[in-house]
Amino acid sequence: MRNPIVAALVALLVVPAAVAAQAQPKIQTGFLDRSVTLGGQTYRYQVFVPATYAANQRWPVILFLHGAGERGSDGYFQTQVGLGSAIRQNSARFPAIAVFPQATAESSWTGTLARVALLALDQTTREYQTDPSRVYLTGLSMGGNGTWYIAYRNPKRFAAIAPICGWISPQFWKAADPVVPADSGEIYSAFGRQLRQTPTWIFHGEVDPAVPVDESRKAFAALQAVSAPVQYTEVPGTGHNSWDPAYGSPKFWAWLFAQRRTP
Repeated sequence: MRNPIVAALVALLVVPAAVAAQAQPKIQTGFLDRSVTLGGQTYRYQVFVPATYAANQRWPVILFLHGAGERGSDGYFQTQVGLGSAIRQNSARFPAIAVFPQATAESSWTGTLARVALLALDQTTREYQTDPSRVYLTGLSMGGNGTWYIAYRNPKRFAAIAPICGWISPQFWKAADPVVPADSGEIYSAFGRQLRQTPTWIFHGEVDPAVPVDESRKAFAALQAVSAPVQYTEVPGTGHNSWDPAYGSPKFWAWLFAQRRTP
């Protein structure tokens, strides 16, 4: 016969545990709408949260900067090309939180929009359990330029960066703020000195008709000249879309997630 005292004690233990389990709010995952405000203007962005996200561990974070074709204010289109597309095709490959800010029409990832991107990143690191030693920056085309721009101004913030078909030369896109400020001297020397300690993997298509491949070759040479931890992949026979081969590479993701920023 079951001891009534033991049964009562078991009931006392089980009921509070069940109530506590029910009280736990369900964490939303997938692509989620978010926004930040700067200078009185609201900017929409999205954050990707893995289905396996749990708040009892720290997660790496990827800040992704889209290209010129995804500019707007819908807060969604920037997830349709590049990293967002790669995540949708194989989300299991991405055990990380990803942040997708959106640049407004006729803007670039410099000045105000660079600050917006970093605000979205900051807000994400406050909202979720993230690993400050594993924060990464990547972008394609205009976002590749933005990757160089933001990394140059925050050389100790990111564990690694991956600019894809980007550029540095101020002559290429004169309307944008230059990656290297005009008063810094010869741009490639200054560029190399500033990013000499940042692990970097550059991608560019061999026959890119939109952004000259020489832009990435010169950046690679400048970083090699100062013995920076840099590698460069020039995708043979490929035009502007070198981001699909980059983001589709298991080798690239294994490298990225292995990088950690030391204090």
